[in-house]
Amino acid sequence: MRRILVIGSCGQIGTELVPALREKYGNDNVIATGRRTPPPKILKEGGPFIYLDALEIDALKKVLYEYEIDTIFHMASILSATGEKMPQTAWNININGLINVLETSRSYKIKNVIWPSSIAAFGPTTPRDNTPNTTILEPTTMYGITKVAGELLAEYYYKKYGLDTRSMRLPGIISSETLPGGGTTDYAVEIFYEAIKKKQYTCFLKEDTYLPMMYMPDCNKCMIDLLEADNLKLKRRVYNVTGISFSAGEIAAEIKKHIPEFQIDYEPDFRQEIADSWPKSIDDSLAREEWNWDPSYDLASMTKDMIEKLSKRL
Repeated sequence: MRRILVIGSCGQIGTELVPALREKYGNDNVIATGRRTPPPKILKEGGPFIYLDALEIDALKKVLYEYEIDTIFHMASILSATGEKMPQTAWNININGLINVLETSRSYKIKNVIWPSSIAAFGPTTPRDNTPNTTILEPTTMYGITKVAGELLAEYYYKKYGLDTRSMRLPGIISSETLPGGGTTDYAVEIFYEAIKKKQYTCFLKEDTYLPMMYMPDCNKCMIDLLEADNLKLKRRVYNVTGISFSAGEIAAEIKKHIPEFQIDYEPDFRQEIADSWPKSIDDSLAREEWNWDPSYDLASMTKDMIEKLSKRL
């Protein structure tokens, strides 16, 4: 049985990834951590939770030793929109935290390190339609720069030290449980809350802005499937993955099928330039071939599920 440490558990992905891991590997075998944010009830009461800052390497070493960790999910990160407001902080947390995780993992002979990259690693020079796994990586945001550097570091530690690093380039993540935390794709979550509560939403992207997305249950599945994949079948350390590609107008139209009175306006801000530098759709055929990646949700089923879950809560 694995002993798993999830760094950055209180974020949008970690909050739902931890319960999924605990269901599969056992509550006591998945240690959730947060840097400062008080943990939600599901993390604190569902199993071990501790405070940990990945920038403090001695504290990280202590946790790995005392909890006999053999697998790490390193989720702590400053996202794209927030990263543009404080780029130096984004570099410090995203890169120096990752280096600490990789270096301590090498020293303590950790079996697997799962670290999510992002479609932010791409840039305006990248082919935007059906973006291939191997392509030009010239991002224009600090977040994207840290993801490219992180991909190279993960590859380096695998080739030089044999540390089994695995990474997926996540698209925008849509969750019914946790609000997003400063990303360019946040609108795809906010729109549901506002549609249910106010029947109106002002989108910070243009109506025809297409971006790749993924529903959170598929995101959890993606991470666990890649962790469990046979390393002999993996031909790379970083994989494109995607679930659904849609425009802001298309998701609004899908929501109107369930909430006919819903109205949307479009007032693009600085995040529009970021979105315009990212792919419209992703080629994830290598993930499908090498570790059988297969998402379950399309736009219609995701929208229906989101509205049902949020309506009960809100």
